[in-house]
Amino acid sequence: MSGFPFDRRDFLGRLGGSAAGAAVAAGLSGQSLAAAQPAGQKKWQPVSDRKVRFGIVGYGVCQFGAAFGFQDHPNVEIVAVSDLFADRRSGLMKACRCGKSYESLEVLVKDPKIEAVFVATDAPSHARHCTEVLRHGKHVMTAVPAVWGSLEDAGKLVETVRQTGLKYMMAETSCYHAPCHAMRQVYRAGGFGRLVYSEGEYYHYLTAPIGSYKNWRVGCPPLWYPTHSTAYYVGVTGKRFTAVSCVGFRGGPAVDRSGANQYQNPFSDEIALFQTSEGGTSRMSMCKSIYGKVEETGRVFGERGWMDGMQYHGTAKNLPDLSRPPLPPTVPAGGHGGSHGYLSHEFVSAILEDREALVNVFEALAMTVPGIIAHQSALKDGETLKVPQFERPKT
Repeated sequence: MSGFPFDRRDFLGRLGGSAAGAAVAAGLSGQSLAAAQPAGQKKWQPVSDRKVRFGIVGYGVCQFGAAFGFQDHPNVEIVAVSDLFADRRSGLMKACRCGKSYESLEVLVKDPKIEAVFVATDAPSHARHCTEVLRHGKHVMTAVPAVWGSLEDAGKLVETVRQTGLKYMMAETSCYHAPCHAMRQVYRAGGFGRLVYSEGEYYHYLTAPIGSYKNWRVGCPPLWYPTHSTAYYVGVTGKRFTAVSCVGFRGGPAVDRSGANQYQNPFSDEIALFQTSEGGTSRMSMCKSIYGKVEETGRVFGERGWMDGMQYHGTAKNLPDLSRPPLPPTVPAGGHGGSHGYLSHEFVSAILEDREALVNVFEALAMTVPGIIAHQSALKDGETLKVPQFERPKT
């Protein structure tokens, strides 16, 4: 893919390797803590011998349909796959070791044998496709983001999940980066107290756009794709962004100019400052024009401690195990910082254990919707705007 220094595969490869050496000893109160262990040091214990019957949809430029390892999970049977293009359907069938395919998601969801679907389609179709899957009585996991610039779609998605009572999960990769997972365990154990400040950053340097279905990526508002960043607050704390002021940068490829793309978006980069429900502040960004920078990362700073990467600095002395949970031995950790396998395993486990998945619809929208409002703020020269909340009804 000429025209920019890092293609999508190189990007995923870089992220996959970035976490490999992340486990370091952390100092707390003069003591040391083994902040992470390789997953192989723990042994996976199956909770069931049942196989959940899956459909997989989408094998585009990222080939994500096969990238999350559902076909390798001992509790999964791939019943059928789908893509709108025949050559991609064939590739997905081969990658998933599946002998059946359908020409579209709309046809696949009518198969009564399928219990759950992984939606790896274009971002503008995620909400519509997930709603279609749910309405046909099947659980759904989707690639990010949950919705594409639409608060109306967010409301429809929540209502559909409520009406059906089925499992919904968004596959936000940052949630299972080793540092983000460790931060979540520390937060739950009280090792940070309230977060005073946090940062989430998604850098993806480009000199030319990545091709995609109907060119949905070309010139898109940066923070319509916010979740790799926002997971470093919402995915750590389970708390919410309440208001935002955002500034956009006009740079990068020519397609990131108002009038040069289908979104009338003038920004290649957006940096947002959020107020949080804890009374703190979060800086979340998505940048495409910072030379050579390709990374997803974040940091958290609390009243009792802070973390940057795998190092914990703070007052807590008896923190829980911070390593990621064990995977079935046949499931690879995969790309995006070794997160793919953890996401598919979490979704399958949620079905088998009849519980909500880590990134359920409420957490997914709490990571996605603030980015939509941040872009609106950037178009208004940083005006502070309230972030709407999509939460469970109070009983």
